Amino acid sequence: MTAPSAWRATYRLQLTADFTFSDAAEIVPHLRDLGISHLYLSPSLESVAGSTHGYDGTDPTRVSEERGGEEALRALASTAHEAGLGVLLDIVPNHLAASDETPWWADLEMRPRIFDYDPDTGWYRRFFDIDGLAGVRQEDPDVFDRTHVKVLELVRDGVIDGLRIDHPDGLTDPAGYLSRLAREAGVPIWVEKILHPGEALRPWPVAGTVGYEFADDATALFVDPAGEAAITEAYRELTGDRSTFAEVALAAKREQLEGPFTKELDRLASLEPDLSPVDLAEVIARFGIYRTYVDPSTGLVTEADRAAVHRAVAGAGAPDVIARRLLLDEPGHDEFVLRFQQTAPPVTAKGVEDTAFYRSVRLLARNEVGTDPDRFSLSVDAFHAGCLARAAATPHGLLAATTHDTKRSADSRARIGALAGLADEFDLLVRRWFVLGDVVSDRLRDEGVISGPTEIERWFVLQTLIGSWPITSDRLDEYLVKALREAGLATGWVDPDEAHEIAVLRWSRELLSLPAFETDFLPFVERVANAGEWASVGQTLLRATTPGVCDVYQGDETWFLSLVDPDNRRAFDWDRRRTLLAEVRAGAEPTRATAKLHVLHHALALRSRRPEPFAPGGRYGPIDAGRATVAFTRGDAEILVVATLRPDPGARLAVAPGRWRDALALGGAASGGERDLPAEVTVAELVGPFGVGLWERA
Repeated sequence: MTAPSAWRATYRLQLTADFTFSDAAEIVPHLRDLGISHLYLSPSLESVAGSTHGYDGTDPTRVSEERGGEEALRALASTAHEAGLGVLLDIVPNHLAASDETPWWADLEMRPRIFDYDPDTGWYRRFFDIDGLAGVRQEDPDVFDRTHVKVLELVRDGVIDGLRIDHPDGLTDPAGYLSRLAREAGVPIWVEKILHPGEALRPWPVAGTVGYEFADDATALFVDPAGEAAITEAYRELTGDRSTFAEVALAAKREQLEGPFTKELDRLASLEPDLSPVDLAEVIARFGIYRTYVDPSTGLVTEADRAAVHRAVAGAGAPDVIARRLLLDEPGHDEFVLRFQQTAPPVTAKGVEDTAFYRSVRLLARNEVGTDPDRFSLSVDAFHAGCLARAAATPHGLLAATTHDTKRSADSRARIGALAGLADEFDLLVRRWFVLGDVVSDRLRDEGVISGPTEIERWFVLQTLIGSWPITSDRLDEYLVKALREAGLATGWVDPDEAHEIAVLRWSRELLSLPAFETDFLPFVERVANAGEWASVGQTLLRATTPGVCDVYQGDETWFLSLVDPDNRRAFDWDRRRTLLAEVRAGAEPTRATAKLHVLHHALALRSRRPEPFAPGGRYGPIDAGRATVAFTRGDAEILVVATLRPDPGARLAVAPGRWRDALALGGAASGGERDLPAEVTVAELVGPFGVGLWERA
């Protein structure tokens, strides 16, 4: 059996009853040929019947029968290992289904032993605001043993080569949990830790995060800062929304605490009767990060924890006694500290990602997990700084683009982000489209439809269409209903206003049917698509060459325009992807259809052929090529990477003179083969028709 390759690139597979371990085994040759080093499997232990994601586990001592069972999982791992690929498994230690399908939940004697559950009151810690998912007491060694017996068996047997940990912030003691898991598993671990911009990963025994920080940086990098003023002005004038995203997010978090999370807030307040629940709620709402990691058992309080708590308490105007207790300056409040730290993350996630992202919608490309939408774009220097920081702290961290949790795929984000480079034209057209929208609204009103889309909803629909076109009406309808309910303004999940939802869907369809709209929209969206594809190709090259492990979501090796789940889990054509990859590997000139795939495959092939420059310790050397081009070397200046953000005809950069080989073989200005480069060269000489270049010393 071939040993798995070094961690180079992961490929995420969403396993279901319709796409099983055996189905995954059939595409292993395709992934090997693409350049992938490790399969990245969605949760694969037993879950609720019919689950399409696996995050609603029922029995962590068994492999999912719907997905094929343990024998099929072991066969998949064997197939992967024979092909030189390893296996990374996503596990969910934080919660299990609060269902009779879960043996430990159904057993009333076992329930309080396994779950964070109070039999006297019936209270239990939920995953976010989902009543059907109950928190597990991983801080109890016996519970850890019971819930990890199968995972650790699979690791010891060589079936699994790495672990991805879902939602560690829900645990009582994330650091303690990860330390024990690292000791017992002995394989690399990645954590789904959402870091806010500027926040550092804690010194846990992990390889890194799942990569949302890179996705944020790469998206913002290709957003033209020159377009911010025009887009912001148009958004404010047409929607009437002049709030910052931070203001919208704060209001949304307050709503979460007043509604879905009242149980958690009441429980927290009951631990400290002398503190005002109103003050506690406001401190949680003011938290600028997901949570702190104060450890009452050891007395550990970091400077980052102190800064976060003091900012939140000061911003809330709350009494300082809250800060003293949360920071252990006033001892004797251990449970309060732990519960507070478990309460803050779901409030932030639901308030920001699942609410505010659908309310404050200036540029939807920036409304993504782990982002700050008030940050419109990112400079080249800031991008380099992020890469250098990752190289130093987490050189094996994943570099994500699209995930099962992103609000839209990377290609869709790239298109919407490209509006910034076409801001003046978009400003003109979107104003015209709002006028046409009034015509549609008047027509619907004449038909008795009195509740049409708000101005913010109109803006949201238009950017969604631009980012995902072409899109079928059923996909659009399903997505818009979810988006409207997540926003929670005109409708919602608990008490939906279906008349309003239908009105928005009808408005969208009627607008698309107007010849005047079609005349404007179709040629414009084609220009946006071209600009977005340019950005996507550049982002793909950076993901495959900057410090870290390139992560590819299923299907995202080619153009992949998807929206939030369940849209991103829809079936797609594996045969077409195999055919396109075969063309690329046969040496065909890249086309618009294969550009992204071409760059990804050749970049991963270079990493496989010359791994040392990309390994931990392989130097990342930024090169100044102006404000519109990212350029850097890897290793001992033996690999040169160039990605243009926007046209900059006069851009030049310094390189090590000598013989270089075009690793992308893109044709055109950067024709395949070798050439001598002088000490200074124009960017145009190094990049092909898609604005990127990848060169290796010959």
